[in-house]
Amino acid sequence: MNWLEKLHHINPVASTVLVFALTAALGIGIGRIKVRGIGLGVAGVLFSGILLGHLGFKVEKEVLEFVRDFGLVLFVYTIGLQLGPGFFTSLRREGLPLNLMAAAIVLTGAGCAFAVSHFGKIDMAAAVGLFSGATTNTPSLGAAQQALKSLQLADTSRLMLPALGYAVAYPFGILGIIFSMIFFRTVFRVDLKKETGEFLQRQRRDEVAIERMNIAVTDSRLQGVAIRAIPGRENLKVTVSRIRKAGDDEVHAVTGDTLLGVGDLILAVGPGGDLVKFRQLVGEASGIDLRSAPGDAELRRIVVTRREALGKSVGQIAFDKVHGVTVTRVVRSGVEMPVTPALHLQFGDVLHVVGGGRQIESAAREVGDSSKALNHTHFGALFVGVAAGILLGLIPLKFPGVPVPVRLGSAGGPLLAAILFSQIGRVGPLVSYMPDNANIALREFGIILFLACVGLKAGGHFFELLLNGDGLLWMGYGSLITVVPLLIVGLFGRLVWKLNFMNLCGLLSGSMTDPPALAFANTTAGSDAPALAYAAVYPLTMLLRIVTAQVLVLFFVS
Repeated sequence: MNWLEKLHHINPVASTVLVFALTAALGIGIGRIKVRGIGLGVAGVLFSGILLGHLGFKVEKEVLEFVRDFGLVLFVYTIGLQLGPGFFTSLRREGLPLNLMAAAIVLTGAGCAFAVSHFGKIDMAAAVGLFSGATTNTPSLGAAQQALKSLQLADTSRLMLPALGYAVAYPFGILGIIFSMIFFRTVFRVDLKKETGEFLQRQRRDEVAIERMNIAVTDSRLQGVAIRAIPGRENLKVTVSRIRKAGDDEVHAVTGDTLLGVGDLILAVGPGGDLVKFRQLVGEASGIDLRSAPGDAELRRIVVTRREALGKSVGQIAFDKVHGVTVTRVVRSGVEMPVTPALHLQFGDVLHVVGGGRQIESAAREVGDSSKALNHTHFGALFVGVAAGILLGLIPLKFPGVPVPVRLGSAGGPLLAAILFSQIGRVGPLVSYMPDNANIALREFGIILFLACVGLKAGGHFFELLLNGDGLLWMGYGSLITVVPLLIVGLFGRLVWKLNFMNLCGLLSGSMTDPPALAFANTTAGSDAPALAYAAVYPLTMLLRIVTAQVLVLFFVS
């Protein structure tokens, strides 16, 4: 590589950027190669890094470490922002048993890594790399490398062992998860159409569906009573959006101060059970659909993007009193929510608003409704969140029997900070929202940088280990770390917990934090049903893998 050395001597920055660009471009090309529909994806960058590292492409050590950690931080932080809004909701539903089984997979894998090190006479520094690669968990590798470095080992060559173990075990890590899904589908003779139908039916049963009901006012006690003053309405999550007065042919928008009369027709929106109770308070169901009747009432969807509206409740903004419109429902992260005065607005919320044209424009100005703002990435919030995550990762956590404190590090700290930040939504002027396209781009960029660094660093020794050392033996041990926990816990989940196959696939791929396996599960299922279980276990599994990798290093590496 004389030409590269000459370029480095002339312009070290240009040569460094060139190495990273070549590694990334080649790796992306490798990742697109598919055999029977299965490819490495972004993991191809790891192997291009190994190849180029073996061929003599080098980057200075300090630069390599900085780029590696920076890429890791970007990757885990953007994951946290994406999964954070649904994290606690998923835990409240069926997340507890799923997370218990995911934790069992992690701990069983750690036990296998310990057994491989103890009985196979393999350095624990290498075994923890096998643990990370066999479970396709890149952040745990970063955490293990940081923990190993903190021990200040006399033999510095051992610092490369985790990356070598990771690279050897990674390919079967992906294939092992897919193999496990195929195994369970075959053994239990899964009918995918039936399992998917049962899964969707259960999801619909658990969700609170927002419905509409046209109601004729028949109770004479409501004559002249304002809608907001209907007795018993305060306990129901029901909103009235339209009215056609008795003797009138046109439909009009309403506010809480609109007066009712016997013979009026109103359109109410809310959860089905609450609508039934509301109808009993007001009158009887009508077959006339006010949405298709003539009148000046319009329905429009407006998006919350104005900074001053964030964190305010629907009651504080007082849409009906100030703007003369009614908010019938709020859609947040794809989930419809009934409207109550106490509901606080977040950036990106979609409001279904009914009113006159001018009134709706007034309400839109109140909340922003700016597509430009919706597509804007708040880099100030991003870097503040990353900084908070780095500081959080430096906090020492002491465990009995562990010789030095465990830290979440640059993998776990930013992930936890992103989850918390995305839940809060806004801290002062800082907004956690990030457009999906920006999130995906930064996440891909981060993992590409990290894998490129890991591959380049390991490349000088990888082929020597694989061909002349214990590489094939390590690969066999890595496959055991992958498959044994999945089969044990998967059988338990299917036989004891009676897991739906969609949830089982999501559990297996989520417990391994493996997007390619999730993509395979979604393709197999013909829907994105497995992604719900994947999201439910992913954050907790990620943190547990990061901590477990550090514990293996700090407790057993000497």
